[in-house]
Amino acid sequence: MARSELRPVVKLRSTAGTGQTYVTRKSRRNDPDRLELRKYDPVARRHVLFREER
Repeated sequence: MARSELRPVVKLRSTAGTGQTYVTRKSRRNDPDRLELRKYDPVARRHVLFREER
């Protein structure tokens, strides 16, 4: 069975400029725009905004 394209794998890159990334899945139906989440950046040692990159 093929993986659904409704929930693609996306990379989230830190806006702090540290190069830290997270990998997650998102629902295209609920989040058609680029995903933005506040997550912990271990290099910056604080929570920062992570944005989806293409």
